[in-house]
Amino acid sequence: MSSQPQYVSRKTLAIKRGDSEILTRNDVQYAFLHHVFNDNTLAFTDETPGKPPKKVNFCDLYVHALYNSAKCSKVMRDKMQDTPAFAIEFAKISLLTNVGRINTTMAFFPEMKTALRSYHPVPSLQKTDGNVQDAPRIKNCLKAAFLPGEQKSTPPSTPTDILARAKAGHVPPTSVVNLIFVLVNYSSSLMSTHFEPDVEFVDLFLPINISSAARARAFLWMIFHYHEGPNQANPFADEHARRNPGKVPWLLRLSKEEQAQENVDPPEELEWGRKMAQARSRFLQELVAGGELDKAARTLSNSSSHGRSISHADADPSSSRRPRTQQHYAPDGNRTTFHHYVPSDAGKIKSTQPIPLAGGEFRRAVPAIVTMPPVVDATMRTRESWFDHREDYSLLHQAWHRVQSMQNTDPLADSDDEGLDDRARVDYQRRLHVLDLIRQPLMPAHFPASG
Repeated sequence: MSSQPQYVSRKTLAIKRGDSEILTRNDVQYAFLHHVFNDNTLAFTDETPGKPPKKVNFCDLYVHALYNSAKCSKVMRDKMQDTPAFAIEFAKISLLTNVGRINTTMAFFPEMKTALRSYHPVPSLQKTDGNVQDAPRIKNCLKAAFLPGEQKSTPPSTPTDILARAKAGHVPPTSVVNLIFVLVNYSSSLMSTHFEPDVEFVDLFLPINISSAARARAFLWMIFHYHEGPNQANPFADEHARRNPGKVPWLLRLSKEEQAQENVDPPEELEWGRKMAQARSRFLQELVAGGELDKAARTLSNSSSHGRSISHADADPSSSRRPRTQQHYAPDGNRTTFHHYVPSDAGKIKSTQPIPLAGGEFRRAVPAIVTMPPVVDATMRTRESWFDHREDYSLLHQAWHRVQSMQNTDPLADSDDEGLDDRARVDYQRRLHVLDLIRQPLMPAHFPASG
């Protein structure tokens, strides 16, 4: 057996994988997380708002911190409360984000459309039907996880400050989430204080040749030491820690064969991961095909508008500025369909039709498209929109409506979507109509008036 741990550089702390690649049990160190969240020692003081402090295990402490975060959405809270197994899965992924193993470029649902993040199935931590969202949302939830007394003050930012508060009787001295952030930031400087040479706090989360159970015990020892105070008897200490005050429990080294026996992926998890990767690939193909159809539709609209302008027929100059609605795209042929989640009914999908292009040519669309809306005069469309929304909101009502809609945003919505509601769209239509009226005298003579 090797006597020294296989050190992993700090530059490789974050997991690096390409889009749609599976995060395996070895990547997330599933065995380590299992030992951490399955420990039932009631050793940590939990300050849940509205309840007296009580002792809980680490799993409950961390789940409660996420649940009470100011950035935890109502949808997420309801799912955590209804499905405790999902709450633990979400907590495990959040802990990996807390320490930097999962960076903010990762997302965990295949229907993601933004190019700023990559999708990764995590079979071992996605066994429930809940959506764990993406790393940026998780990071925002973590950064807002404060104790009730930290809402209006700056939480401690160094291990020395945390220990000083604990020694002064402020237990817990800070939230468990902030404590982990601090321990990660000062991981190197704490190495000589609590660990043996060549091992530091962040190494506990990496695939090194140290037993998962030993790393989990050392992690819990560290959390108790700073969360409850160094003067308290640490229930996670072993004989080695008791003989060496301030040191974590003994870190058992493993041989390569023993290390390979931990974090073995079951075949059914790998198969599920492959299916989700294929679903992601189909979704991207649908998305690309939909973008090509949008271009063709815009070409058709522009060609029609240009022809009507030459013949001085009625035109719709505001059509190119209308907000684009969310659409469903279905593939053509015998290819299986993977539809992304749509919160409300998006309308029926029609069969494929030839798309006319400039010059009188036609081509067949590869996927089916949503039927093009009929050409309607701009003034008539604006008036119809106004009549449909005669019950106007005041400025206060609209502001309150937007705040509530943002709090209850569907978790599958992309981070970069505008999320406009019907009244916001009507407001934009009214503004465009006014702008059309203002610019009407300045329009060239060969363009028809828009109002």
